[in-house]
Order: sequence, then C-alpha cells, then structure tokens
Amino acid sequence: MRIPLSWLREFAQVPAGATAEDVMADLVKVGFEEEAVHRPTDSLQGPVVVGQVLSIVKEPQTNGKTINWCQVRVVPEGQEQSLTGDGIDPSGVQGIICGAHNFVEGDKVVVTLPGAVLPGDFRISARKTYGHLSAGMIASVRELGIGEDHDGILVLSRIGLDPEVGTDAMELLGLYDEAAEINVTPDRGYAFSIRGVAREYAHATGTSFTDPASKVQAPEALTGGYSVKLNDDAPIYGKPGCDRFVARTVHGVDATRPTPPWMSSRLRLAGIRSISLPVDISNYVMLELGQPLHFYDQDKLSGGIVVRRAVAGEKLKTLDGKERALDAEDLLITDGSGPIGVAGVMGGASTEVSGTTSTILIEAAHFEEVSIARSRRRHKLPSEASKRFERGVDWHVAHLAAQRAVDLLVELAGGTAAAEGTDVGTAPDPVTVQLPAGFAADRIGIDFSAEQIVTSLEDLGAVVVESADGWTVTAPSWRMDLETKEDLSEEIARLVGYDKIPASLPVAPPGRGLTRVQQQRRRLLQALASSGLTEVLAYPFVSKSANDTFGGPEEGTGRAALKLANPISEEHGYLRTSILPGLIEVAKRNHSRGFRDLALFEAGLVFLPGDTLGTATIPPLGAKPGSEVLDALYDGVPEQPLFLAAVLTGHDSPAAPGHTPRAWDWADALDIARLAGEVLGVDLVISQGRHQAFHPGRTAQLALRSGEIVGYAGELHPKLLAAQDMPARSVAVEFNADALFEAAADVIVAKHISTYPVATQDVALVVPREVPAEEVLAALREGAGDLLEDVALFDEYAGKGIEEGRKSLAFSMRFRAADRTLTADEASAAREGAVAVAHERFGAVQR
Repeated sequence: MRIPLSWLREFAQVPAGATAEDVMADLVKVGFEEEAVHRPTDSLQGPVVVGQVLSIVKEPQTNGKTINWCQVRVVPEGQEQSLTGDGIDPSGVQGIICGAHNFVEGDKVVVTLPGAVLPGDFRISARKTYGHLSAGMIASVRELGIGEDHDGILVLSRIGLDPEVGTDAMELLGLYDEAAEINVTPDRGYAFSIRGVAREYAHATGTSFTDPASKVQAPEALTGGYSVKLNDDAPIYGKPGCDRFVARTVHGVDATRPTPPWMSSRLRLAGIRSISLPVDISNYVMLELGQPLHFYDQDKLSGGIVVRRAVAGEKLKTLDGKERALDAEDLLITDGSGPIGVAGVMGGASTEVSGTTSTILIEAAHFEEVSIARSRRRHKLPSEASKRFERGVDWHVAHLAAQRAVDLLVELAGGTAAAEGTDVGTAPDPVTVQLPAGFAADRIGIDFSAEQIVTSLEDLGAVVVESADGWTVTAPSWRMDLETKEDLSEEIARLVGYDKIPASLPVAPPGRGLTRVQQQRRRLLQALASSGLTEVLAYPFVSKSANDTFGGPEEGTGRAALKLANPISEEHGYLRTSILPGLIEVAKRNHSRGFRDLALFEAGLVFLPGDTLGTATIPPLGAKPGSEVLDALYDGVPEQPLFLAAVLTGHDSPAAPGHTPRAWDWADALDIARLAGEVLGVDLVISQGRHQAFHPGRTAQLALRSGEIVGYAGELHPKLLAAQDMPARSVAVEFNADALFEAAADVIVAKHISTYPVATQDVALVVPREVPAEEVLAALREGAGDLLEDVALFDEYAGKGIEEGRKSLAFSMRFRAADRTLTADEASAAREGAVAVAHERFGAVQR
C-alpha cells in the first residue's frame, strides 16, 4: 500500500517536516514492513515553472519535419526574472524549440528552464539547435514523469488550471508530495486504505486520528432507488456472496471534465494511473475509505440489477476487452440483458462509463471473501477491488463510500444527486470475544495493566465491557481478523509495543534431542555430501508419463498418482512417485548451461496414493474435529515415504595436467547405495535387476535381507537419455530411505578389531553365466564360517578358456581369528568350505 503523505496528513497528525522514511519508521512499530519510498523530486528537479506562449513561428526543415520556434514568458509581465543561471533570460521570456503542435499562442504550459533535471537524468540546458539557441523545454506529462501521454505537451487549461505565469509548476502539480509504501499482510485488509493507515499511524505515534468516514454526511435511510435484488442460490460454505448492495444515482455528469491535479497526483503516488474523472473518483474513494466502487452508465442498463451465481454457458466481455467463460461459482452482477460484471473483480464492457455518459449509477457492495478470491484466481483477473474484497471490507462503510462518490461527482463533474437510493442486505452480527483478565499476560509474557488492555482495545475501535473474570470485547466492523482471545492478545502486544516484550531464549528440556530417524537421516545426508555429491531440491510436480516411467519397474503399467486440482502447468499436473524425474530435470538444466560433470542427489517425499483418498465431506470450520473424523482424514492422506536418489553425469573430476578424469559408470551408482547401507548399518542385497527407466543389462536391484525391494541403481536407459537431451551413459540410483531406516539397528555396535595377522587367499570359480555374482559371494561367506573377515569380487571373465555359457568369478578372501594367529591350513580349510557351498548351490568349479 502506497500512502501519499499529503493525504495521510488530512486524517492523522503527521509532522510537517516528516518524510516518507519517518512515516514508515513509525508504522514499523505497529507491525507493518517497509517496502519503498516514492518521491518525484528524486528524479525531477527545478526550476520548472508555468509559462505562457507569446508567439509561435513554424519552420519547415529539410528532413520534412516542422518545428516551432516559440517565445514563452516565464515571469509575470512587468516583473524581472529572479532566477539566475546559464541560459535563463533576465527578461523573463525564453526562446524554446518545440516539436509538438497541440498548443497555440496564449496557452499556459509547463516550462523546464536550464538547470532543471527530468526523470532519466535528462538535464536541461541552453543549446543550439535548428539554427536557434533553445533555452528550456516545454514539457509533456511523460517527460515530467506524471503520466504516459507523449502525444503533445501539457496544456494547463485542459486539466482545469489557469495559474499565474511563473508559478512553481512542481508545487502546482503536487510533485513535492511523497509516498511511503508498506507491506500489508492478508489478515489486515483494512490497511489497504488511507483510513486504515491513518488510524494505525495514530496508534504508533499516540496522536489523534480523524476518521474520514465521519466527515461524510449520508442519509440515514435510502429508498426508491434503482431496483436491486440479492439472489444467491448456491452460497459457498453457506455464506451469501453478497450481503449488502448500495446504489446511488447522479444525473447530468460531464464525464469529459479533467481530473483535478491534486487528485491525479495522489492517485499517481498511490500507484494508480489517472484514466478519466469518473474512474479516478471511484479509485480515490476506494483508496480513502477502503470500499471498492463500481460506476455504471445507467442509460446502458436494462432493467433492475440482480446479484446471482452464473449458470452454465454464460459469458461476459469484461472491461479489459476479453470474453470470459463463466463458472457456476462466479458471483455476477446482472441486469435484464444478462451478466454485466464479475462481482468484486471486474465490470463488463457493455455498461462501461464513457465520455458520453451523463447518468452514473454507483455501486458500493459488500461481497463474501471466498467467492471473490476464487473468481479472481479462476479468471486470472487481479484488481485493486478484488485485493480488498478477498481480505475483507467494512460492511458499515458502503453507504458512506457511495455518498462520498456522489459528493465528488457533484463537485467535480457537475452532476446532480438523485434523492432516491437503494440499500439492500442484512448486517452481520458483531463478533464478541471473551478475554480473561490474565490471558494476554500469560500469552505474551508481560504483566499488562487493566488500563493498558482496555485502552489498547478501545483505540482499535472495539467496545470493551468489564465482566466477572475479564472483559467482553466487541470487535470493530473493519477488523474481520479479530475472532479469538489470541487475536486480541496480539493486538494488545502490538499497540503497547513489541519492544516491551522481554527477550528470553527457550531452554530445551533435558533428555531430548533428535529422534532415531532424524539422526539416521542427518547421518546419511552428511555422508553423501562428504563423499562429493551436491544436494539439490527439485519441484515435486511431474507429468503423468514421468510417474509411469519412473514409478514402476514394468513397462506399460500405469502408476497411481495424485492429480493436482490447480497445477502450475498442465505438463506438471501430478505429485511425484519418484525423485528421479525432478532430479534429471535439474541435471538437464545445469548441463544446458555448461556444467557437464555433475553428481547430484536429493532426499524428499514421494506420494503414493492407496485405495482411500480424501474424505467425502470437509469438517466444518470453527470446531475441533472428533477422533473419528481425524482418523478418517489421516486414512485419506496418501503414504509419503522419504526416498533418496542421485544422478551422475560426465566425469568424477576435472581434467588436469597428468590426470585423466574417469567417467561415472554404473558401479558408482552402486557405491552410493552401498555407502547408504554402511552408514545406516543395513546389509543391502544387490542383484541383477530390470527397470524400464534403466539400461536393460546394466541395472542392479537393491533389496533388504528380508527380500523387500527398496530401489534400483545403474545406467539410465539410452532412449530416456536421448529424449531428455542428457549425456549418454548417465547413471542414477534411487531407494526408499524410510525402508532402510526401519531395517537399521537401533544401535550400531562396532566390531572388535583383532590384533592378530590376517591371512588372505584368492579363489576363482567357474559358474553358469546367469548366476549373479552376489549370490555366489553370499554362498562363500556362508561356507567360510566365522574365520572369514571379508570377501570381495575383484574380477569377472568370460571368453577363451572358459566354456560357452559360463563365466569365471575371482574373489579375494580375508581370514582372521580373534584369539590366535591362523595357520595356512586353517585358512585353506575355511576357503575349501566356502567353495564347497558354492559348488553345491551353483555347480561352481575352481579354475
């Protein structure tokens, strides 16, 4: 919200010398964040004065352009020029070259004299051009930074001004004013108005506040006005979309009259472009009182107004010129011809006020927040009106805002107010909250006095009545956010001062810390990062095809996935069932930007819907659900296990003199899985596997000793890499980290390290080619007995000297005893026992 200081000063006691920075510093005390300062004089500097064109000589040029050689008086006739500077004529008449042709002799214009600086650091000086010494510039509104019109220079009579020659044009146009911009949180919609901010400024500074609504004199009752009916037959959550509609009529309006500079200046500083006098008046009242208005050309209306929900097939051409298909939830303003506006969002083009409008019907309505927010998002139509309605507008200010607009149309547009008017609707019940005497002190940690509590709440505009155990507080109508005693406590703390709240650090209770799973997760992520991988975060939104490809190992089987009701894009309309699609997208993006050697990993939740999803009904608001309702809600939440995935592309290190980097391969993906198992103390079973996203012959299946499959690792499928424009031979691994956490022992006990020497022996076994090496290794481990300390595969061979259909697997075996030095015979016996088990199971023969 931008707050022009001249406007704020009308209703709050802002010191004359206060700057926008000073105002923001005060508003910070009551919980508003500083955003920016808007000060025209930061980019526009004088001298900028009112001048009168004495003569115009048109001079055609060889390039086909005609320029005007003008003599412009910039001081009153008979007076001497008091300004000095290079190029300023002491006579008070400046010779100026001008290329615009929208003015005549006698017109009063804005003249930027030598020494002035215009927006964009455009410095004005006397310079020789077109055979003349041009000393100054006759300015357009865009050159002054007060508008976008650049068709011609600014003629003051056309905006209703006839100032004395030599007047400071910057003061005349309100360019010495400045605005403070603050961030308004969604729960404080009342601060989207000068009325709300002025009240908050008074809270912050302890000065007085004049409510702008109190300065409006409106009739006590309105009757006989334009016909309006409220007919919401499908309210959202049972709340009518419109519960008040005020309509006032003004006849004889001259819509072509210029907007006075004081109004256009304030609107501009508030961030709203001046369009036409009626539109500017509606925006001005909205900014002042917080009540959005809409003006209709009453002569274009057909019959009475009905506020209702849309029906199937209805369309509306809105003020932005676009035809929009309406939804059954849309709340509409309609007349006999059909829809003429989306309530609280944007009006229709058919009843738009134009330069020929003479009778204006003013709408000041109160709409329900959810209806407006949904229509705004559905039609992608953000507006100043919807921004206020969806945060809540004061029900009791509608008739005052309508009257304020009537008064301005009469004063500025020459209209005549109709005595009749319309005011239909039912006021909501005031919100009453019981505040126990000690609640705020216990909640905030300050011993508030009764006077502080009562004064703070009454300053908000609340009605406070003492009760037996505290106070009964009736919230003001403009504070829809005050519904509980917690809300009131926060307001008391805010107005008394956040700086009064003592700073104290919470003390962690003894005997607590990270849970077992938290410790495991932290240990796992730290191990991967320490091994050289880079952790990233990808979006959890993927396409259906990505879920089908990565979510299940078998090709052609669809994967059950959660479809988003309102996705950021249709191609990313599902929640992920695998981490890899998002991780590959991150790798692809980095690869396209020149980063070729990547080792990325992510740990995140995946979403696996079961048979039950969601609930048939939504629990009502304002009441805590019972245990059965909560159980049903939890049953409808999809399973969300933690998965971990990594993608490796390119090489393991950068090239350097004397060093040839090694390309990542499937073994590196397996090493990541093995590292995870070692860190968590889980024995992973690695075997040949198949997965549609991985290379058919270079895929490993990861399983627990129980047989549960927890993931896959290996080289990604060549077709998939080509489709993703990823480097060939890229590898990946993905596994269910939660399954590993569950399988891990509560405490990992370190093995005793023997001080006796080790005995090593190698063995090469010839087995059928289809036998996985992991199963042979397991057989060796089982047959070797307790003396075996470690066994590892170090070679695989198939070819000359090996029978067709068979392969040779070479293993290194390490033996050690805990209480003695092993003899060669003991080690050999253990090795023979291992070979015997391998022979029994797979027909293994020593090579």
